[in-house]
Amino acid sequence: MENKTGVLLVNLGTPDSPAPRDVYRYLIEFLSDKRVIDMPWLSRQLLVRGVIVPKRYRQSAKAYQKIWMPEGSPLKVYGHRVKEKLQTHLGEGYVVDFAMRYRSPSIEETLNSLIQKQVNKIIVIPLFPQYASATTGSVHEKIMDIVSQWINIPELVLVNNYSTHPALIRAFCAVSKSYDLNNYDHILLSFHGLPEEQLIKADCAKGCLKTKDCCARLSSNNQHCYAAQCHATARTLAEALNLGIDQYSVSFQSRLGRKPWLKPYTNEVIRSLARQGKKKILVFCPAFVCDCLETIYEIGIEYAEEFKHAGGERLDLVPGLNDHTQWINALATMVHHPLNSQHFDSPKHFRSCAVTNGLAISQYEPICDGAPPGLCGVKTERI
Repeated sequence: MENKTGVLLVNLGTPDSPAPRDVYRYLIEFLSDKRVIDMPWLSRQLLVRGVIVPKRYRQSAKAYQKIWMPEGSPLKVYGHRVKEKLQTHLGEGYVVDFAMRYRSPSIEETLNSLIQKQVNKIIVIPLFPQYASATTGSVHEKIMDIVSQWINIPELVLVNNYSTHPALIRAFCAVSKSYDLNNYDHILLSFHGLPEEQLIKADCAKGCLKTKDCCARLSSNNQHCYAAQCHATARTLAEALNLGIDQYSVSFQSRLGRKPWLKPYTNEVIRSLARQGKKKILVFCPAFVCDCLETIYEIGIEYAEEFKHAGGERLDLVPGLNDHTQWINALATMVHHPLNSQHFDSPKHFRSCAVTNGLAISQYEPICDGAPPGLCGVKTERI
């Protein structure tokens, strides 16, 4: 019998429906994760069950109702579409499945399904380009907890991050091709935020936030830093889009609570841009590969309104990668070469990723350390 490789794609999670009761259950499960809210169990439960969720779940339910698709939650709808398209792309030697860290389909049920199909290897790709303990770390921990109970453990590959993977950058270039960047006064790259204390706790080199620009460049000292990876993604994407340093900004969204989070905050940057006379801005969300509440509602509705109230005229949101062909190609590349594609800033591997006449033209330096064969050189791809 031919050996098969299992591929498990994992995203964060979503309510089973936009009804308040289902949003309540989802938020309880999500925020009870010790990697999401880092405090002792009892304190976390009192905060989550006694303060945060009772205060937020009805408001969150209204927001979910505004983004819900006829088939369900965008995160789940696109997740299943990606699963099906990637399965077709990879062929019979692979079994592709999709799971959520919270709610359904659960990681445990999908792992058991893969084992029942007698795969001899499982590649886990968390759908978060940048590593954070609260996202990829939580997925990895859950998988290891489950697999540790098995008698027979197959070969297991856990992808850590792909923050500057050339195929990821090509995919973001492809989804932005319908926007003429010259028509905008400024480009904003908005990433999901994290509490500063989580970055400090994860810092092995003990230099986190000690200097103003500690995250500005990705190096061996901060290679595990979420913020440094976000800035590396932003810089690589900006280079690919031929953006000058004064044409774009990096910001962080979705702050929860009063403790300091990664700065600058997206809502403050948007208001500042409006006050500076920027009338039209375009927003990328490179921490999200799929459209969800944080992109469609937070950026596309809430922040778009804030921008107009502050004096701006138009805020456009570049869609997530969703089930775009270039994203399927990127995932296939990671399956065939499941190495963490994180390139330090010394040797630049991107020159440009211009889009012209339906072709994404990407140029790479021939010094892509650790990049699999075929990723270095010049490529033109129909999009």
